Amino acid sequence: MTENTAPGQPHTKQWTLRLDLFEENDTTKVHAVLDTGDNRLESRAVSHRNPHDRQVPEIGDEYAAGRALIELGRRLIGSGRADAAANEPALHG
Repeated sequence: MTENTAPGQPHTKQWTLRLDLFEENDTTKVHAVLDTGDNRLESRAVSHRNPHDRQVPEIGDEYAAGRALIELGRRLIGSGRADAAANEPALHG
């Protein structure tokens, strides 16, 4: 993680995304890991080749990776919502 937090300077960070793809018997599995330095989110996804389609492993990779990234995005938004709710000022009645 690279972070610049000097006063008056823009806040910058570097997040790391890793996709591990596994292919076996016309099935592609993906394990996605996003490391933000403050949090680590993971997702998994699968794609299956239609038996009537040609064997083009890249297509299965794209579908499975895309599905894993969509799920990772959902988890990231959920994490943001939870953090925002936890940081709301307490209401005094």
